[in-house]
Amino acid sequence: MSQSDPTGAPIPAQPSERHLLGEEVCKVPKPLKPGELAPASGQYAIVGPRGGQTGQERTVTRGEPLPPTPEPDQRYVLVDRTHNRSGRGK
Repeated sequence: MSQSDPTGAPIPAQPSERHLLGEEVCKVPKPLKPGELAPASGQYAIVGPRGGQTGQERTVTRGEPLPPTPEPDQRYVLVDRTHNRSGRGK
């Protein structure tokens, strides 16, 4: 039996916790550590340890190691792929 409000209208089902966290809606890219090989060519944003934006980006070619970050515990996230075959990645 489904629940209803006082007017008799059905109450919609609550979204799952995974849906609220966005796990089913979009896939968040995994941050890459300095020194890891770039999976695709493009612009990589430097993010802080908790995912905050630093406003800095680096251009990296696919297969090349990501450069050192300015501060410890920072990571890279691909924000703009190159618009050619090397930007496709794995």
